[in-house]
Amino acid sequence: MGAARDAVLARRSWPKVTDDAPGDAELVSLLEAASTVADHAALAPWRVIALRGDARARLGEALVEASGFDGAAAAKLAAKPMRAPLLLALVAVPRPHPKVPAWEQEVSAAGVGHALALLLDDAGWGVMWRTGPFTRHPAVARMHGLADGEHLLGWLYVGGRSTADRPQRRAGSRVAERFTALT
Repeated sequence: MGAARDAVLARRSWPKVTDDAPGDAELVSLLEAASTVADHAALAPWRVIALRGDARARLGEALVEASGFDGAAAAKLAAKPMRAPLLLALVAVPRPHPKVPAWEQEVSAAGVGHALALLLDDAGWGVMWRTGPFTRHPAVARMHGLADGEHLLGWLYVGGRSTADRPQRRAGSRVAERFTALT
C-alpha cells in the first residue's frame, strides 16, 4: 500500500522512554505536517504546549491540587509527569463560527494530536498519549496558562526509545465487527 499505512501499522504506545527528547525545531517541523489534518474553515483550533524540566513538576503539583490527594497517593500522582522528558499538552481552542460547531473543532485538534503522535513515532521517538480524570480541572488549566474556552485533550509523553522496552503489537481488534456498510 503506502508509507502512511506502514507508519500507522508500526505505531506503538511507549509507556517507558529514555531521557532523550526532540528539540523545539524538530517539533515545529512535525507540527507543520500534523497541521494539515481536516480543518473546516481553516480555523486551526488547537495549540501545543511543550513541558520540560520543572514545568513537569509544576504539572504534578497541579494534578495533586486537582485530586485532593495527600501522602503516598499524592506523591505517586505528582511523579507521573516525570515519566518522560517532554510532555506535549494538546489544547483545543474552539472559536465561535456559524458553520463549524465546537465539537468539529475539537475533533480537528485531536486529529493534530494523533497526527503528531504518528509523526513522532515515525521519526523514532517513543510516544504515549495520556489523559486522566484531572485533565480538565481548573488547577491543571491554570498551570498551562489556558484562556477561557480552551481545554486540554491530554498530553503526548515523548522520549527516546529503549529497545529493551519495545511494546508488543496489540492482539487483533476485530475491526470487522465495528464496520457497517449501508446501501
